[in-house]
Amino acid sequence: MISEKLQNALNEQITAEMWSANLYLSMSFYFEREGFNGFAHWMKKQSQEEMEHAYAMAHYVMERGGVAKVNKIDVVPDGWGTPLEVFEHVYQHECHVSKLIDGLLELAQAEKDYATQNFLWGFVKEQVEEEATAQGIVDKLKKAGENGIFYVDAQLGGR
Repeated sequence: MISEKLQNALNEQITAEMWSANLYLSMSFYFEREGFNGFAHWMKKQSQEEMEHAYAMAHYVMERGGVAKVNKIDVVPDGWGTPLEVFEHVYQHECHVSKLIDGLLELAQAEKDYATQNFLWGFVKEQVEEEATAQGIVDKLKKAGENGIFYVDAQLGGR
């Protein structure tokens, strides 16, 4: 049985994951509007991945005898700058999510809930990958400059 404290914290994270999904979907729409179909495709995939995280967390809460809930999801931005600025924002956002996951793990440790700790370690590992991927795209965009931006766009379209 999951504690009420952990259940509530995981429900907050479910909402955060859904907000992230909406954030990336908004970025996808922006990129498509701007003619960057590869970036748009990458963001749609990222949005889907964030929803999968929310589903996994909800399933876990219910598996442990808790009640999964979706709280109010705040509006996400819909205006963005250059592709580099967008991906810098993605990197910053992924760093923020890493801190949220770390906080959940700390709570599970304080609650001595080993099953939840084990569950959350998968997300800790996922966040290492997410941060590295976002930073890698930022680095590519910086190196590509204006002349190479469509090359990077095409690469990300292959995701």
